[in-house]
Amino acid sequence: MEKKSELATFAGGCFWCMVKPFDQEPGIIKVVSGYTGGHKVNPTYKEVCSETTGHYEAVQITYDPSVYSYEKLLLTYWQQIDPTDAGGQFFDRGLSYQTAIFYHTDEQKQLAEHSKQQLEASGKFNKPIATKILPAFTFYPAEDYHQDYHKKNPEHYNRYQIGSGRAAYIQENWRDK
Repeated sequence: MEKKSELATFAGGCFWCMVKPFDQEPGIIKVVSGYTGGHKVNPTYKEVCSETTGHYEAVQITYDPSVYSYEKLLLTYWQQIDPTDAGGQFFDRGLSYQTAIFYHTDEQKQLAEHSKQQLEASGKFNKPIATKILPAFTFYPAEDYHQDYHKKNPEHYNRYQIGSGRAAYIQENWRDK
């Protein structure tokens, strides 16, 4: 019997930092770093960084919903970002580093909107939730050297997580104390 798979697409700032939290989870088939939401066909990293393509850095996750639900993906996603920052994530600034949930189905849209409303109502943050919920666009995989960056370059990845402020933010705001 063939596994059923679905796609989820999330922008959460630097795509390197968005792969590892999903990568080793049961039911996650693959996580691909790439670009989405813009107008440039087959953009390069340099073009996306120039802020002229309209693309976000994002990850596209292929998952088995019978093992890892979309709701659980959303929870994992929220816990990797500062959802109140409209200008990017941590020291990465600009459109390409903004947060967004790109829904592939009406059900994903409803679940994403509900999870955003729950987070807003939780009182966890003093500022409004800035993460956008947008229809899925064409997803362009990033260059090979960006794929599985946390595995290929673990020392640099760890320094980046700490140096960008992401690791401290996650620890402070999302981990049980």
